[in-house]
Amino acid sequence: MTTTTATPTAARPAHRNPQVLHWLGAYTASTLGDSVFYLALSWTAVSSGTPAQAGLVMAVSAVPRALLLLVGGAIADRLGPRRVVIASDTVRALVVLGLAATLFLASPGLGALAAVALVFGVVDAVFLPAVGALPPRIAERDQLARVQGMRGLAYRLGAVLGAPLGGLAVALGGSATAFGVAGILFALSLPLLGALKLRRLPQEDEARDGTALRDLAAGLRYLRGHKALGPLMIVVLLADLGFAGPLNVGLAVLSEQRGWGASGIGWILAGFGTGAGAASLLLTVRGRVPHAGAVSGWTMTVGAVSIGALAFTPYLPVAAAIALSVGLLAGLSGALVNALVQTECDPAYLGRVSAVSSLASLGIAPLSFPVTGAAIGLWGPGPVFAVSASICALAGVYTLAVPALRNAELPHA
Repeated sequence: MTTTTATPTAARPAHRNPQVLHWLGAYTASTLGDSVFYLALSWTAVSSGTPAQAGLVMAVSAVPRALLLLVGGAIADRLGPRRVVIASDTVRALVVLGLAATLFLASPGLGALAAVALVFGVVDAVFLPAVGALPPRIAERDQLARVQGMRGLAYRLGAVLGAPLGGLAVALGGSATAFGVAGILFALSLPLLGALKLRRLPQEDEARDGTALRDLAAGLRYLRGHKALGPLMIVVLLADLGFAGPLNVGLAVLSEQRGWGASGIGWILAGFGTGAGAASLLLTVRGRVPHAGAVSGWTMTVGAVSIGALAFTPYLPVAAAIALSVGLLAGLSGALVNALVQTECDPAYLGRVSAVSSLASLGIAPLSFPVTGAAIGLWGPGPVFAVSASICALAGVYTLAVPALRNAELPHA
């Protein structure tokens, strides 16, 4: 990988580091582009076919992403995360702008939409690990927790603004305009990424073992032998398994059964997003939380109680307040876990470790969606939310029970 030696930034906090700000701006533009793209894809698929066909189009990207994530992590470490992220956003910009131009001229049908979704799934498989591997190459180790807080804020900004921006683009100019906006946002990230100057890692060459598959095997061996990172991956999997079903499926069922309607889901998600944003802001401002391992374990455990309580309140304002507490506690524990992964991992292996973490969140956890829906149909939301909360609590208890996690600390600034 070709790298450029950056100006030392040891005394410079992350929010004043130009390299971090370039990365953050590119990540925000890319996140906004993702939100606009998926809204436009959903709208276009629903307008062009049946709901079932639209669902299949939306699901197409998940398959290659789940299957190729681990290989994508090895590629990110082998070729360098900056190069991989630039290539990923270039492909996304060209494909989406091409689709926008096609829609201006013709109606390509569901097949073309599915093909674009497939490309996105493949690109995501290398993009996600590469994004996770960039921070140690642009920021000092004692600033990585603050970088994770800033990343969380950027992600929330993309989620909050992306959907309205996509909806406005559809309303003003149809699907073609919305895809055009998404393509422009992906393109905006490119000059920011191109301006990044990366620090070369001491063990960078030693962490590679000949081929991408051998690199992957070496990364998995490294992960398995690490006293903290292996258990952290178990925590990520348990937390996401317990959290994903209630948030993505359970809330819709609750809103329907309680008579809250679609606006009810919006208020609950707004509460959650506000809490998660506050947690990211806290980490951004403070830069370090003492006893990070123990704090993440306790916040996961207490947050699990709030997740279970969501199913037992008949009042929307109370549910929104509970969701805010879930977002605050889950957002803080998630940001701390991500920061611990960044600081515990040898940066030369971070692409592969990020790929394992992403696989747990984006590949395995979504498998709980149909199970959650079927279980709610059989037993109602109360027992299902209680079981999901128990899984989240197990993640917190496991964190507190493993000494390497319970005693884990973020580095001092």
